[in-house]
Amino acid sequence: MRTDDADQTAGEFSGSAPFGRAVRTVSALTLISRFAGLARDLITVRVFGDTAVGSAFVSAFAIPNTFRRLFGEGALAAAFIPEYASLLGQDPATARRFASLTVAVLFIVTGAITVLGEIALLALLAALPPNAERSLSLQLIMVMLPFMPLICVAATLGGMLQVHDRFGPHAAQPIVLNAFIIAAASTHFVLPGSTPQRTAFLIGGAAVAAGAAQIVWAMLALRRNVRWTRVVTGVGDSVRRMLRRYVPVVIGMGTLQINALLDTLIAMWPIWVAPTILGMTYPLDTGSASILFFSQRLYQFPLGVFGVAVATVVFPMLARRAHDSDSFAQTLRRGIRLSLFIAMPAGVGLWLVRRELIAVMFTGGSFGFSADGAARAAAVLGGYSLAVWAYSLNHVLTRAFYAMGDTLTPVRVSVAMVALNVALNLVLIWPLREAGLAWSTAFTAVLQCLILVALSRRLLPGGPLFDTGTRRALARIAGLTLAMAALVLITRTIAPEGTAWTHSFVSLLLAAGVGTLGYLALARAVRSPELRWLLHRD
Repeated sequence: MRTDDADQTAGEFSGSAPFGRAVRTVSALTLISRFAGLARDLITVRVFGDTAVGSAFVSAFAIPNTFRRLFGEGALAAAFIPEYASLLGQDPATARRFASLTVAVLFIVTGAITVLGEIALLALLAALPPNAERSLSLQLIMVMLPFMPLICVAATLGGMLQVHDRFGPHAAQPIVLNAFIIAAASTHFVLPGSTPQRTAFLIGGAAVAAGAAQIVWAMLALRRNVRWTRVVTGVGDSVRRMLRRYVPVVIGMGTLQINALLDTLIAMWPIWVAPTILGMTYPLDTGSASILFFSQRLYQFPLGVFGVAVATVVFPMLARRAHDSDSFAQTLRRGIRLSLFIAMPAGVGLWLVRRELIAVMFTGGSFGFSADGAARAAAVLGGYSLAVWAYSLNHVLTRAFYAMGDTLTPVRVSVAMVALNVALNLVLIWPLREAGLAWSTAFTAVLQCLILVALSRRLLPGGPLFDTGTRRALARIAGLTLAMAALVLITRTIAPEGTAWTHSFVSLLLAAGVGTLGYLALARAVRSPELRWLLHRD
């Protein structure tokens, strides 16, 4: 028999076909880029391992990405997309002028920040006492900083593509970055005289080139939809509305990025400052930043492929439905259900196979993580994994507030969570080392999710966020996830035992295969509407 909410009228789920199709498009292309990202990590982790060079590289890579979230697909996208979508429906000519001005100013501002950053880094290198590891880190940041204005502009162009219902090109942009980095990193194993330090600089240059290529790709994809202009008159009101949205969001995002930088500082303290603090031995070491970064990449895989894909698709849809409360509520509930349908089993599955996954991805032969580094990475992944569902829902819920023009509420929540996260980080690193950062992030993400759900009632005057159908769906998804976990645990009892890489690979393959296929089969057996939405092709 069909589940209760599976046989509701077609009107209630009107739009689920294009919604599911768009999610499939973004997810499929993001899946390709994430697999390319995994290939990138497989190579780079075998170049750097859990060493000081690896920590220097990943911290340098994190700097431009911090600004990307502020000026690209984070705060600016939250303010730009709703205004651009509204103008496009009312006055395409004004939308064109508005977009032209926004992109031009963005490039000028981020370019100026890059120049100032380069000057500051040069001054630091000249003023600080000689330290080979610290100097390498600062030099790598200088090489990769120009990636920042390029990726910010590319992200904004991607937001424009989404408004035009063209989700593919933006979702595929990371493929370019991964391809450039893979090509650069691969030279380490074929060019004579290659060292991790030299390869790190080569990869940094490749990332900057990839940023330029992403802009070219996005501009080509927008040719049919946008004609750029130097005439930007008549967009003053639109710019002011965007800034009113942007300022509170960038304050909140700025706090978040300060938090991210503090996390980086906590992990990089032994390299940037000293191996001690207040006369005590610091709980982290020179390999901590590398361990933390590569472990994060594994939990971000399902989050990026599916969780962010749902949020990416739902944002412009919610923005277009902001004045229709019933349609807005239906779209938001569908986004929540799709997020949890994928994120809950993904997080539990990651926790169950965390040790095998780390062993397969980051060890093998004389390259990659040491045994100690692998054990620490598994502990980090375990901390992150159980909150994958919360990370996914936070993306959707935050965009729901943005779509309604309320940028202040999620900002206030984020600021409070950042403060709590910093406090927990400073406490938990002492007993848990790098894993303390992961557990702190997971705890605050869950708390943030619960707060946003409680506050979401102001978005839905016509009824609760979790109506009867949504509550039944959540119970069903939880049951399917528990059944999937049981299948994985049973499979692990029959998997071959051993510590060799091949044993870990076979065990991981069996557990992942049985878990994935079992979950999908069970979802089909109970006629899960979420599975039908994802597979709907009309």
